[in-house]
Amino acid sequence: QVQLVESGGGLVQAGGSLRLSCVVSGSTLSTNVMGWYRQAPGKQRELVALITSGGGITDSDSVKGRFTISRDNAKNTVYLQMNSLKPEDTAVYYCYYRSISGSIRYWGQGTQVTVTS
Repeated sequence: QVQLVESGGGLVQAGGSLRLSCVVSGSTLSTNVMGWYRQAPGKQRELVALITSGGGITDSDSVKGRFTISRDNAKNTVYLQMNSLKPEDTAVYYCYYRSISGSIRYWGQGTQVTVTS
């Protein structure tokens, strides 16, 4: 089993910044994909950004240039630095962990990010 614990959400004004962290523990894999999805009220969960254990990154066009994903493999931790936040970034942000093949997947409990105008 794998456990994901997120932190760093909160309330911020438009234009502000937040940094999310997610610590992964348990039976982790040497190669994996970690990242973030988000779900706004009344909307489907959507990809924010993913990063492989080798450092390859996939991110959504909606956050390019504003959000930066990174990871510390020694600490089994993934980060999401969010700058220039907009009200439309308001959502519950979920940490995500999977095997390279995608056959094993885990989700965190979610952390709320609220951006006020």
